[in-house]
Amino acid sequence: MKKIVFAEFGGPEVLRLVDAEEPHAGPGQVRVAVRAAGVNPVDWRIREGQVLKAHPLALPAGLGLDAAGVVDEVGAGVSGVRVGDRVFGEGACTYAEFAVLSAWAPMPDGLAFDEAAGYPSVVETALRVLREVGVRPGQRLLVSGASGGVGSAVLQIARDRGIEVVGTAGPGNQDYLRGLGATATTYGDGWAERVRRLGPVDAALDLAGAGVVRELVELTGDPRRVVSIADLGAPAHGVRFSDTAGSVQEALAVAVDLISRGGLRIPVEKTYPLADAAAAHADSRAGHTRGRRALLV
Repeated sequence: MKKIVFAEFGGPEVLRLVDAEEPHAGPGQVRVAVRAAGVNPVDWRIREGQVLKAHPLALPAGLGLDAAGVVDEVGAGVSGVRVGDRVFGEGACTYAEFAVLSAWAPMPDGLAFDEAAGYPSVVETALRVLREVGVRPGQRLLVSGASGGVGSAVLQIARDRGIEVVGTAGPGNQDYLRGLGATATTYGDGWAERVRRLGPVDAALDLAGAGVVRELVELTGDPRRVVSIADLGAPAHGVRFSDTAGSVQEALAVAVDLISRGGLRIPVEKTYPLADAAAAHADSRAGHTRGRRALLV
């Protein structure tokens, strides 16, 4: 089978498309013929060698956590799923023609493979940071870098829970944020003052790593009310850096429920052939994403 691997940490150019042995489903797992793999910022952070406790690895290694595809092997002890079922979920080395998933759910009706592949890790991360930041219904949450995959999920999940959201993004994504139920403002010079004019915020999330943690602490008045998933220097400001994943199976159940109720949709900004994984990483690294990116297999 074809698979994306890297043998050294570095830029997108270290990614290689190689022939590899097929993985097989172990107990409690399923194998899928991958139709699409989600491209997450954590993927290029791993490729660059950034320290992430949730994803230790030895080189050479594959990449990819999220996938959508068709089940073609069912491991021992697995029930409720059969060969031929369309599923989406999380596993390992999903940038490949076949991948083993450890958490999965049936794809909701009407959902395309490329869109489905963008939900598992994104929704898990959104649920986790909302829980860690402790924001409650009726409060106001500030989301820095709100137009990407995690931001899109946070805005919609927060709205469903009765949380008011202020989101920052580039000028071209202001209407997109408003369409997701957020009060939108631009980042860049004077952004913190623009947020202040909108009213007080109770909690804040840093999803883009744009060097704004200090201002988020000032806006909330308490570093314990700020969580970052993108700035490794956040702990120096007393801010929690969230990098330990929670339950993906729970996240998939939430995603299926919200999608079925019309309360969650994360658009796919661009798709790439598997062989163009390096270009997908470069584009993801550059930011300014609206929604998700996916590899088509």
